[in-house]
Amino acid sequence: MTDAFHSIESGLREKVIEHLFVGDLLRILWQRGMRDIEVLRTEVDRAGYDIVLEANGVMRHVQLKASHKTARTARVGIHVSLESKPSGCVIWVFFDPDTMTLGPFLWYGGDPGERIPSLGDRIGKHSKGNSQGHKAERPNIRMLNKGQFTSINSAEDLIDVLFGDVERDETAPAA
Repeated sequence: MTDAFHSIESGLREKVIEHLFVGDLLRILWQRGMRDIEVLRTEVDRAGYDIVLEANGVMRHVQLKASHKTARTARVGIHVSLESKPSGCVIWVFFDPDTMTLGPFLWYGGDPGERIPSLGDRIGKHSKGNSQGHKAERPNIRMLNKGQFTSINSAEDLIDVLFGDVERDETAPAA
């Protein structure tokens, strides 16, 4: 699949990645015996997060970012409102451009129950310039570099980072 196709169909791709991501997390939590799980989606992308996940007594406001594994993207823009959310975080999902298989993941956030670390003061700019080529600032967006994130190899490990040590319920059937 070409990069052009991913660009042209980016809205659809974003939803596919979100559904695969949520599905993987729910599957793993189910396998671990967790049944008290909540997934909420935003109607309007205004407050810095795409989904809210709750499990193991921890609520996470999650900003999802996605890049295919061969993408050269070095930074992402994050809305400053995410800093005001309890346990807000950013998950940068990498995926195979042909199979849409997810992983690895990049993580930016605090421990369960803690606020996200500061997003810093590097203000984002619009990607397209005006008629004079000027790219206006986006005052509510802060740029995070790839190097500021922690690499997480699997969705299983990501669940532990999101919700703490989610122990397997011994009464649940084996996966």
